[in-house]
Amino acid sequence: MSLLKRLEQGKSPQHEDGAIGEIRTAKPGASKPATAKPGAVKPLPMAVDPWREFKSSVHEAVIHLLESSSEADLIPENLQPQVEQAVDERAETKAITLPRLDRQHIVQEVMDEILGYGPITPLLQDPSVNEIMVNGPKQVYVERQGKLESVDIMFRDDAHVLHIIEKIVAPLGRRIDESQPMVDARLPDGSRVNAIIPPLALNGPTLTIRKFAAEPFQVEDLVRFNTLTSAMARFLEACVIGRLNIVVSGGTGSGKTTTLGVLSAYIPEDERIITIEDAAELQLRQMHVVTLETRPANIEGKGAIMIRDLVRNALRMRPERIIVGEVRSGEALDMLQAMNTGHDGSLTTGHANSPRDMLSRLETMVLMAGMDLPVRAIREQIASAIDVIVQQNRLRDGSRKITHITEVLGMEGDVIVLQDIFRFEQTGVDKQGKALGGFRATGVRPQFMERLAAAGQNVPDEVFFS
Repeated sequence: MSLLKRLEQGKSPQHEDGAIGEIRTAKPGASKPATAKPGAVKPLPMAVDPWREFKSSVHEAVIHLLESSSEADLIPENLQPQVEQAVDERAETKAITLPRLDRQHIVQEVMDEILGYGPITPLLQDPSVNEIMVNGPKQVYVERQGKLESVDIMFRDDAHVLHIIEKIVAPLGRRIDESQPMVDARLPDGSRVNAIIPPLALNGPTLTIRKFAAEPFQVEDLVRFNTLTSAMARFLEACVIGRLNIVVSGGTGSGKTTTLGVLSAYIPEDERIITIEDAAELQLRQMHVVTLETRPANIEGKGAIMIRDLVRNALRMRPERIIVGEVRSGEALDMLQAMNTGHDGSLTTGHANSPRDMLSRLETMVLMAGMDLPVRAIREQIASAIDVIVQQNRLRDGSRKITHITEVLGMEGDVIVLQDIFRFEQTGVDKQGKALGGFRATGVRPQFMERLAAAGQNVPDEVFFS
């Protein structure tokens, strides 16, 4: 297949097939502004780009040049001279004098459109950006250090945003259109992508990208970020090596997946690990890892493979550790049963605001499995399966803290008994709005210490009384 054909299919060169993304140019007068419907969101005023038509002509010229190009021409070092040549030739043809900075910006934007993901490419390359939120073509926000801020980046129109979304999802075999207006995907670097388009999104095509560090965070990084203390880290290390079942709980954006990845790094190298996720994000460094990922339904609405299906299949794969990226539905029952039938040391995450809320969520998720079980039986399953709940929250200043490390003791009557081992206690905020407070051990020695000792993990008692 020629490069131009690949270009027309809208595939990104950053994926394995080496193809290049289509550049669609807006034609003046091609469409008229739509009449606003009652209740529709009023569009933001359109910003004027003085170089819009010029950049479009450069796009077309570069596409023409690439018709007879080779794969080697698609690397930045070889493509940039061609783009610069096209810019200079167009400027000369139109008798335009380009200021040096404007010329650099135009060249970079064309490069980003071809080799990257258009206007958001610089944000994807910025290590300080944790999340990118595109709310239609004229409004882009990012999260830096836990805080949201608007950035001066815009797309040409709705079609431009939709093109970038298609460029992300097409190489993964996913599709997005009016019949399937929502999609979850991932970038080649593992970053998580969610897109939703009209008629569901009234602001226009909406794109959310959760970025992940190029190098997975280590526990030392979390200690440096003051997410937890070194004593808490040592305790969690012992829990993972000692094959306790752990649930990392927290709200959206609280850092659950990052903490799950850090805990997974403690799993010994000689154990077989099966990871199960909606979109593969975990970057485990062990050698013996099998990564499973869900699959959405096809165009006929068939063929979907859910997390629950993968958990069941993983039990037939001789796993020593099962790591589920997130439980949110009936798969919670299968996960609990796996934990209760010899698959110790399993790890997962869930959405909840406290350890107690996490237990309530698990009860609800088990009921979603369609099993007509009495509540007490469900609670007994939970109490016998889960050993530790790690609660992580994002505070109002944007910092992320492990606010509870909680032991699940068992049942007393119809109630699951919990006891906190470590807690973060906030005492207020300073003049800059930063949270004040500190971590403390509660002075309670966990009841599973004998299990840890039997696994060779001897945690000094002073850890629990500091």
